Amino acid sequence: MATGDQLKSLIKSGLEDDKDRFITAALQVAAHEARQGHGALAKELRSLIDKVKISRVKVIPFTPDLKDLVLSTEPGDRLSDLVVSDALKNRIEKILNEYHHKEKLFKHGLHNRRKILLVGPPGTGKTMTASVIAKELGMPFYTVQMDKLVNKFMGETSAKLRQIFDVIKDRKGIFLFDEFDAIGAERNADNDVGEMRRVLNSFLQFIENDKSESFIIAATNNLSILDQALFRRFDDILHYDLPDEKEIKSLIENCLGSYKGTLSIKKVTVESKDLSHAEITQACRDAIKEVILKDKSKVNMSLLKSMIDDRKNAYKRD
Repeated sequence: MATGDQLKSLIKSGLEDDKDRFITAALQVAAHEARQGHGALAKELRSLIDKVKISRVKVIPFTPDLKDLVLSTEPGDRLSDLVVSDALKNRIEKILNEYHHKEKLFKHGLHNRRKILLVGPPGTGKTMTASVIAKELGMPFYTVQMDKLVNKFMGETSAKLRQIFDVIKDRKGIFLFDEFDAIGAERNADNDVGEMRRVLNSFLQFIENDKSESFIIAATNNLSILDQALFRRFDDILHYDLPDEKEIKSLIENCLGSYKGTLSIKKVTVESKDLSHAEITQACRDAIKEVILKDKSKVNMSLLKSMIDDRKNAYKRD
């Protein structure tokens, strides 16, 4: 049975129509029931909470001047779907947990971390992490396309950034600044121009002054070229790497599912060296397509190796 404090918090948040606090209290009740050994009840409670989260996500169209720069996406992946190291998953869980208990932090003059920098090679789970955070928190997911912002609006990029941060303030959600290197490069870089210095300075000012409830998540493939002034503006920096043997095994099992035949994980690991999570997943999907088209039921080692080789050749890797 839930504790008295949990029940009071649940009822009070419901009466005050505070959905964020209601969900936090409901999650605490579910966790309490799980600790008491009531697994079935805890699972049912979490399922009901998920439905409430989904119903709260309301995607509102952007104004014409921003619709090509900010994309709205329905988040679909859960934290359990994300294949990363245990240490990285723990960091993501900490971000989620701080949000669920943000009121407790506020009482002590502290804030939940919500300005996050994701760093790592392409295809290692950075975008998926932002989507997972949106899904787990029941918030809309928006992607700010930095390359389009810079290339299409050179000369007025800072003004567009201001519009985007106005949206961040007015519309609570998860905002992913993808391809962040487009504006985040070191300001004294040899190829720097005055316009980009102004854009980066504007971003630094906007993110430092942001007091919204939205999450601001920036993703980059190249940490070394980012301006050092950026780092202190983020609450946390998460580092992503190519998958290790354990992660490769999880990726293949998750993707192949019932199509998985007899495979040597050791051989697959060797064959998949230097491939990203996304590339390995795509190789598995290609193998499934081949099996379906040939009216077979299982993906064997030979077929998977062939698809992995195709991925390597596509990216001209040795």
